[in-house]
Parts: sequence; C-alpha cells; structure tokens
Amino acid sequence: MQPAYQQAPPAKLAELHATTARIAANVERVLVGKPDVVRLALVTLLAEGHLLVEDVPGVGKTSLAKALARSIDCSVSRIQFTPDLLPSDVTGVSIFNRQNNEFEFRPGPVFANIVVGDEINRASPKTQSALLECMEEHQVTVDARTYPLHSPFMVIATQNPIEMEGTYALPEAQRDRFTARVSIGYPDPAAELAMVDEHAGHDVFATLQPVSDADQVRDLIEVVRGVQIAQEVRRYAVEVVSATRRLAEIRIGASPRSTLHLVRAARAQAALSGREYVVPDDLQAVAVPVLAHRLVLTPEAQASRRSPADLVRGLLQRVPVPQAGAVDAGSRGQGVRR
Repeated sequence: MQPAYQQAPPAKLAELHATTARIAANVERVLVGKPDVVRLALVTLLAEGHLLVEDVPGVGKTSLAKALARSIDCSVSRIQFTPDLLPSDVTGVSIFNRQNNEFEFRPGPVFANIVVGDEINRASPKTQSALLECMEEHQVTVDARTYPLHSPFMVIATQNPIEMEGTYALPEAQRDRFTARVSIGYPDPAAELAMVDEHAGHDVFATLQPVSDADQVRDLIEVVRGVQIAQEVRRYAVEVVSATRRLAEIRIGASPRSTLHLVRAARAQAALSGREYVVPDDLQAVAVPVLAHRLVLTPEAQASRRSPADLVRGLLQRVPVPQAGAVDAGSRGQGVRR
C-alpha cells in the first residue's frame, strides 16, 4: 500500500499561489498575452511532468521554455537536437582516465533540473530514446551503472509540426512520456504590439531574474501531492481515459500512464486554483492537453480531418460527471494517495 500524504494546508496553498504568480508574471514578460499557456506550463512543473511545445516557427516555443527555466534558480541545460546528435551527447559518456586507469562518467546535459530540448523531432529515434528512461524514472543508466537525477526534473521540448524535412516523428512511447502538449498560437494584435514595445529595444532575457529556486519548487510539489481527490473523481478520470480506447476513430487510445498524468495535472490545477481537493472541472481543464497528443487516429479519421483534441472534448461531454455532493464529501473524508 502506498503511503498517504498530508492534506495541503491553506497556508501552504497561499504560498504556492504567491510563488507561481511571480513565476507566471516573469514568464509573461517574454511570452506576452498567453496566460493559459503559462499556466499549463506551471501545472506540468508542479505535477512533476514534462511539457511538449508544438507550434509553427516564431511564436515563442523556445522563449517559453527559456523563460520558465530562468525564472527558477536551478540547474538548466539546453540541447539543440540535430540529425547527427548521439544518445551519449544527451546522457553522458564514460571516458578512460589514464592517471588512475579507470573509466570516469562525464554527465551529459540531461543532468539538470530543467532540460530544454529544442526541435526534438530533428534527432533520430535512437537519440530520442535516450530521454525515455530519464523522463519516466528520473535516472540514467550508462555502462550498466545507474545515476539518479535531482528533483525537480522537467523536460521542456519544442517541435515544429509543419516543417517536416529532416525530421523524425516522435514515437508513441516518447509522446506518452510528455505529461502535456501545448500549442502557443499567434498573439492577438494588442499582445503583439505590447511584445514589440517590450522586446524591440532590448533583450528581455538579459533582465529576467529568478523569482524562485529548486528547494521552493520541491516544497510546492509536496503541497500538490497533498491535494485530495475523491474516489468518484478518480473513477471519473479512469472512465474518461478508458473511453478513448473505445472510440471508432482511434487506433491507439490513451495509456494507463496517461491516467496517472491526468490525475497529477488535475491536482496541480486544483492547487493553483487555491483548493485542497480536486473537482471534475480540474480534470476537464487539463484533459485535452494531457490526452490529445497520445491518441493515434485511424486512417479514416485522418482523412476526414478529425482532431484528437475535438474527440477528447466530445468525450468530456458524454462521460457522466460525478455529483458535487459526493465529490466534496469524498475529497474531505479520505486519505490521499499518489
């Protein structure tokens, strides 16, 4: 049986809200007019997950990743994925030391709290697979030795979905390890004008200072772990995920791992909303970014231009939602398990 976590106290939730508000304000200095995107990035961070940023060139994919990394005073590394990148360039390599006649491990860029992977789909599947173990198990195995990664650990990867020359599609196993996928989209004219006023004269990254640190983020993650979720809401999450496997338009539905990611993201969403328990609205708010990128459509659905996001939204409208009274009673009356 897994250990129960203490319920998140109101004071800790207030601290979480204040800290995340500072981080969000910092990131929004770079990514102007996209508060929902910034919030999802924070949800992914607090859920101990990884974020895939997918959109057309020039909308701020890398800027979002860099701004979030710079807002937290922790170790940060960046990997520019290219076709000639090798797995050892990501994880590290053992080098023979002639002085002591032993092999020494030289850690790769994955040994950081926040790893920014730029244009991840430009690397070969062999190199992409170097991230599988570290993203799921927070460890790296090289030459039969296992090296743990420090917490917090988050991979923020970007990819361009339309420029397909010289790219490799992410395998299902790789996509399934990303907690959420977000598309930034073009800014509205007012936000774009504000961006021009702010960024045209100077480099905004030069003045961007950390507003939190790794220790504080670890404390906030513990607070999120203490957010309660009623049995009825857990069952609702399972029903939503399992419903994706029964759709005629879907060739491969969402995995059990996606159920865990959905629950963890819902806890983070509830904590950011100032609640110590999860309600169905929290699950619905994160369901599309958590589930849509994991679904593989049938050829017929692709030909009819069906969208995985639209299919998930349709499921949310059809799957019965738990009653409010049962959710509130269950959330306050049971232990919390992760």
